Amino acid sequence: MTTPVPLLPGTELLALSGVGKTYGTVRALEDVSLTLRTGEISCVLGDNGAGKSTLIKIIAGLHRHDEGTFTVGGEEVTFDSPRQALDRGIATVYQDLAVVPLMPVWRNFFLGSEQGHKRWGGLRIDADGMRATTRSALADMGIDLPDVDRPIGTLSGGQRQCVAIARAVHFGAKVLVLDEPTAALGVKQSGVVLKYVTAARDAGLGVVLITHNPHHAYLVGDHFTLLKRGRTAGSHPRAEIGLEQLTTEMAGGSDLAELSHELGRPSTTPDPASDHSAEERPQP
Repeated sequence: MTTPVPLLPGTELLALSGVGKTYGTVRALEDVSLTLRTGEISCVLGDNGAGKSTLIKIIAGLHRHDEGTFTVGGEEVTFDSPRQALDRGIATVYQDLAVVPLMPVWRNFFLGSEQGHKRWGGLRIDADGMRATTRSALADMGIDLPDVDRPIGTLSGGQRQCVAIARAVHFGAKVLVLDEPTAALGVKQSGVVLKYVTAARDAGLGVVLITHNPHHAYLVGDHFTLLKRGRTAGSHPRAEIGLEQLTTEMAGGSDLAELSHELGRPSTTPDPASDHSAEERPQP
């Protein structure tokens, strides 16, 4: 486990300023800015095609940005790989979680970071130690999962998300990027995941929560950045926006009003002046 350096609340962890990204002739991001501090959840909202995935890939080190600046801890960076981002304390949990379903929970928890002793030129893993550490790390996050030997594929989607969050915290992440963690979950499991998202924030991490659900975002978010067609459509601290306004902006605002007008039906209420049905109706 990497021992994180304690940071004061409100310390800037990362910042993107005027960031842009182009793939050939497609402009995926243009002039996008975002700042994340310790003990803060910054929510990035947008519909499909808004640029959320591209933003994640830049922060996670999968793709380089073409324009603007990206700083981590006040130092300008350009990552060439996810390993470089991870070495700077940025852990990304994707929607598919990248787990091995048939492996037990503890093996997935340490996947790629196995612990053990060198022996005869190889590594003899410390299975008992990793089991104990996994239980302890999950318990520290308030996750009650006594059987860490069960295949992780048998856990619910919410439980797997929680294990991934606890893993990132355990291995010393300062920034946790979550890609649509509640997208495929029901109401109850979504609530469980959001509970552990706030636990990560309370542990001093900065969390970037990518979502298309304004209700989930507003439950936990401290700041909201809205993307539309690769550009920033709004940037609001929690104190300056309510759920109704956030939902309206997320839904497109004027676009939604225009669609509502286009889909409107003419009134079906009969006009008394032109209604001669009573005259034509046979009298008893």
